[in-house]
Amino acid sequence: MSSYTNPVSTAFELQRASIEQSRTALEQGVQFQQTVGEAFVDSLESQESVQRRGVELQQTAVHSYLDAVESTVPGVAPTVEEVRAAVDEQFEFLLENHAEAFENVEAEMIEGVEAYDELTEDYVEAVEEQIELLVEAHEELEAQSVEAAEQWGDQLEDLQDQVADLQEQVADVQAQAADAVEA
Repeated sequence: MSSYTNPVSTAFELQRASIEQSRTALEQGVQFQQTVGEAFVDSLESQESVQRRGVELQQTAVHSYLDAVESTVPGVAPTVEEVRAAVDEQFEFLLENHAEAFENVEAEMIEGVEAYDELTEDYVEAVEEQIELLVEAHEELEAQSVEAAEQWGDQLEDLQDQVADLQEQVADVQAQAADAVEA
């Protein structure tokens, strides 16, 4: 009967809703992690630009210092030019290494993010398959539980009918006994 299965069905529906919420939370968590990884890779270019600008500012500061020395100390111009050339060579080397290091880091990060994305995609697919199997088993259990509840409800109604019949019979016997005693 419907009155017995309604709470059973409601309980199973709530459990399935909880399973679906868990699935959604997992998917959102994975998407968030993928977005963070992609954002980090995207931020590398900005970080490289900022650091490169910092190195260039240091080079400008050294040039300004050398300009000040050259203008205040007579006769050091040839030495300052040698130092300036050496400084520029070192900064050029530093900037090349800096660019190469960032290229390597970015390539490694992209590779890592792609590997993570593939791994999480496989993981999510496996979880999805398991959840589908769980939901199927859950639905089968619900069908069995509803059927058992209906049978239990039917048996309870039959028992109530039998008790009512028995009470009626007892009442009839009591009435007959009372009639017999009076007569």
